[in-house]
Amino acid sequence: MTQPSTDLAAAVHALMPRAHDELAELVAFPSIADPKLGLEQECQAAAHWVADALRAEGLTGVQLLDTPDGTQSVYGELTGVPGAPTVLLYSHYDVQPPLDESAWTTPPFQLTERDGRWYGRGAADCKGNILMHLTALRALRATGGQTLPVNLKVIVEGSEEQGTGGMEQYALAHPELLTADAIVIGDVGNFAAGLPTATASLRGITEVSVEVRTLAGNLHSGAFGGAAPDALAALLKILASLYDEHGATAIKGLPADQTWTGVSYPEDRFRADARVLDGVQLIGSGAVADRLWARPAVTVVGIDVPAVIGSTSSVQAGAKAKVSLRVPPGMSIETAQDALVAHLEQAAPWQVQLTVTRLTGGSPFSAETSGPAYEALGEAMREAYGVDMVVAGEGGSIPLCNTLRTLHPKAEIVLIGVEEPTTQIHAVNESLDPQELERMTLSEALFLRRYAQVWQG
Repeated sequence: MTQPSTDLAAAVHALMPRAHDELAELVAFPSIADPKLGLEQECQAAAHWVADALRAEGLTGVQLLDTPDGTQSVYGELTGVPGAPTVLLYSHYDVQPPLDESAWTTPPFQLTERDGRWYGRGAADCKGNILMHLTALRALRATGGQTLPVNLKVIVEGSEEQGTGGMEQYALAHPELLTADAIVIGDVGNFAAGLPTATASLRGITEVSVEVRTLAGNLHSGAFGGAAPDALAALLKILASLYDEHGATAIKGLPADQTWTGVSYPEDRFRADARVLDGVQLIGSGAVADRLWARPAVTVVGIDVPAVIGSTSSVQAGAKAKVSLRVPPGMSIETAQDALVAHLEQAAPWQVQLTVTRLTGGSPFSAETSGPAYEALGEAMREAYGVDMVVAGEGGSIPLCNTLRTLHPKAEIVLIGVEEPTTQIHAVNESLDPQELERMTLSEALFLRRYAQVWQG
């Protein structure tokens, strides 16, 4: 096994306490870009923190970009290296809501070290990846006479989790801004802790809201139940029709038999990663990797109904749900959304009044993995981890990837990051393994150095 370059490894290790402290500062901003939550000032504060950090690393032209969805992205660059390639580093500073804060063992917006991990909302997704970028640049400058081996651009988005497309729209209007030879998307992670991974495919996403109305108002279930149409019961029947008897996605007109040809995902390991309770079966059929990375997957992500506590014995007049559909590479999100809407409309029972509202989404993505950037990344990860890099899929979505590929088809896009299955991104008690942050930071630093060498022959 090749040993890591000692200068970079030592530099990254020495920078880890600083990375912890700065991640704590960044996690402290509840930078949720949902305008209904009224956290615009927190988002702006996080954006300014990122801008200040980029300026401190010598980047020029650092600016806050006002994107069309009302949020801000942070941009900076450090160019002027003759004959060197240009690399764009991407991440995002906005985060998911904390969900039930009382379910967190420690406060979600206070980075807390516990059992060797760092807990906090955004610690992994995606503020940990911002620190990966910053720390890799610092290590390279510390070992390279304050210079970098590549020309550099950095873009840190402010609304990725909302899916409102602000950065995609801005990039389309300013295509020259993000021109690069290689683009590093720091918003994913390793297939398993300690196993360096390049993500080669992403499922897209499309969402709809479904509202059922049956009555002018709620009715006493004793006086009217049994004849009065219950909107909640109708909604449940509609939602249940989206799955077959095995729990597999069963949307009419939408193929769900695709297969994944890359790395496999053993069922026992998936059960452990997903924390499936003893005795509970997995849903769907086929290999786990097929279900996660190659096929569509529908999820009811929210439902508006009376809570159990405080509920009354009533027939419900109305009910509403939000349905998310993950779309595999090779499938159009427009076609998938059309099929979803048609299925919901056809599944509505009792001639209820049904309103399906189409929401935003993002297309699936497949990376080309045969170029010099992937060659350099594989060598860098092997050096940092001591094992070969694997190529895996990712069930999540990063809409900007397809925008960048459309604008810059010759650029190689590589997806890496500090996340791994136990980080619990988007859930309560999100956390980061600091060892993964250190090794991924070293991987990125080695990649930038090696890519410059490969580029120059």
